[in-house]
Amino acid sequence: MDLQGAKDDQGLNASPVLPEHIKNFLIDIDGTITEDVPNEEPERMKTCAPFPDALRTLNGWYDDGHIIYFFTSRTEEHRAVTEAWLQEHGFKYHGMLMGKPRGGNYHWIDNHVVRATRYLGKFTELTTAQREIEVFKSE
Repeated sequence: MDLQGAKDDQGLNASPVLPEHIKNFLIDIDGTITEDVPNEEPERMKTCAPFPDALRTLNGWYDDGHIIYFFTSRTEEHRAVTEAWLQEHGFKYHGMLMGKPRGGNYHWIDNHVVRATRYLGKFTELTTAQREIEVFKSE
C-alpha cells in the first residue's frame, strides 16, 4: 500500500491517505457476495456459492490495484471457515474485519472521505450519480 503523507489545517502531520486513483473497498459478505447466511447457521458458510458477478468484479478491482477488505458481521469464531471459503472460490483480497454490527442502517462518520454504495443484487462497474445524503449542519 503506497500511503501518502497528509497535513491538517495547522500543517501538522495527519493520518496518511491513499493516492486518489486507489479505492479502499470495505465489502460485506453475507447477502452481498453470496447468499445471506446468518451467524446462527455456520454450517451454511461452507456450502454457499459466490455470486459470479461479485467474484469477477472484486477480483478485477484487486487486479487494478484497489484495496479489498471484507467487513462482515461474522464473528472471529467464523474466521477460519470464511477464509477457507474465500480461498476455495478464488477471491483476491487484502484482509478481513470481523464483527461488524448486525442489523444494517449503517451511518459511517469518519474524518476521511467515505463513499457508500448499497448492493442491490448485481455487481457492475461503478458510476457517478447524484443522490441526497445526510450531512452535518454548518454552524
